[in-house]
Amino acid sequence: MPKYIIEREIPGAGKLSAPELKAISQKSCAVLNKLGPQIQWVQSYVTGDKVYCVYVAPNERLIREHAQQGGFPANRISEVNTVIDPTTAE
Repeated sequence: MPKYIIEREIPGAGKLSAPELKAISQKSCAVLNKLGPQIQWVQSYVTGDKVYCVYVAPNERLIREHAQQGGFPANRISEVNTVIDPTTAE
């Protein structure tokens, strides 16, 4: 199944409190449950004004549907072609 990186522009994301992040996560999980098991949230990275999310889904359309239903921005969606790490150098 394809893996995607979603860039979400959220001003002040890095200053969101733990309760705010929990509420956002709960909303995301509720939408994912409605959409079914084909789309999965792997993890997200919160930076100053952006959140980078890793998802597994059959297509970009389903990721956009999740964003729309959840009220989340999806400013850029990029399909992962290859994963590399330090062991790639060996």
